[in-house]
Amino acid sequence: MYMLVENRTSSYLHLKRSPGIRSWSLFVGIASIGLAAAYYSADSLAWKLFYVAGCFFVAAQNLEQWEEAVFDKNKGTVCLKTFNLYKKILTFSKGGHEQVVAALNEIRDVNVEEETVRYFGKGYVVVLRFGTGFSHPLTQSAVLGCRSDVEAIAKLISSFLELDRAESQQDLSQSSETEPSDADEPQDTY
Repeated sequence: MYMLVENRTSSYLHLKRSPGIRSWSLFVGIASIGLAAAYYSADSLAWKLFYVAGCFFVAAQNLEQWEEAVFDKNKGTVCLKTFNLYKKILTFSKGGHEQVVAALNEIRDVNVEEETVRYFGKGYVVVLRFGTGFSHPLTQSAVLGCRSDVEAIAKLISSFLELDRAESQQDLSQSSETEPSDADEPQDTY
């Protein structure tokens, strides 16, 4: 699953993403290697603690981030938050949280982009395109395989921001400006 809808009203959309089953499986696998090395080794207690702590840090480094996207029409902002356990542990709770805040009226388009994920193939991510030319991914990591889930989130955001209506209104206004009227067309006389 790419992102889950936590809360949705006509003026508020809250999306969340937590580490998936693959990420937690990798975390448990790496941490268990450290525990097994400590349990079965004949080394001193200091070395056993080093095995456990080292594998725990490597496991935490490979754990995906917790991510949130909050679209608030009342405030006119979108807030993209990330929480990283590894950074939180390394900085002793001074870091680990990152936040990007942007104006909702600056978002011009919501796209699904394909990313190459090393060793695994193709992944997909939603990208917010701003009027200033700046692009920002909705999440920091791509989801493997499930393009339909990512496209559903992109459509949800587009409909919430009413981007599809704005595009259709622009298309109508441009087509009425470019189409010649009946009075402008030359009349054939026989």
